[in-house]
Amino acid sequence: MLSDKVQKLIKKSCIVSFDSWQNYPSEVIDIFQQADNEGRYLTDEDIEKIKSAVPSLSNSLAQGKVLRDNVTEIVSQARSVVLAANPQILEPGGGLYPPMRAEACWRDFWHFLRCISYGISGQSVDYTSDRGLGYMEQLYQELAVPLDAMVLGLEQLKLFSLKEFEAAQQNDLEPYFDRLIKSMRKFSS
Repeated sequence: MLSDKVQKLIKKSCIVSFDSWQNYPSEVIDIFQQADNEGRYLTDEDIEKIKSAVPSLSNSLAQGKVLRDNVTEIVSQARSVVLAANPQILEPGGGLYPPMRAEACWRDFWHFLRCISYGISGQSVDYTSDRGLGYMEQLYQELAVPLDAMVLGLEQLKLFSLKEFEAAQQNDLEPYFDRLIKSMRKFSS
């Protein structure tokens, strides 16, 4: 059972912000916001609506869709690297023990990639909320989340995600991943 403090921090640790996306019509921002509120990736229907309103986002929406469609494999590959680098992490006394802690970590990887996909889809490297990240840092401190493993996981999400794209696209997509990696590296342990 999670404490009241942890439950409140979970609700406040929304790491995406669309406040700087003023160059898009409000109905487009509303689609992104609704997906984030529901903790899901953009659906095909969402993508079509956004493309109709802002045709210039077609390529970036397609890139976000690639991440959505490959998220299970990407997270699985990142998880394998984290476990290989930290073999004791799932054992009693390890940072992801008991198993529910590990499942929460893998779920965070899934959500991190979801948030990154919003930034890519909306062509906005500035997709994070400093306030939400501050609450996430407090949450991770409260839960004693192994930050080194989480940062390694984010780096691996980047690596395996970029493999889904051609070299020219990889360079353009790196800053979206780096934004979140840089923020999490600043978390104090």
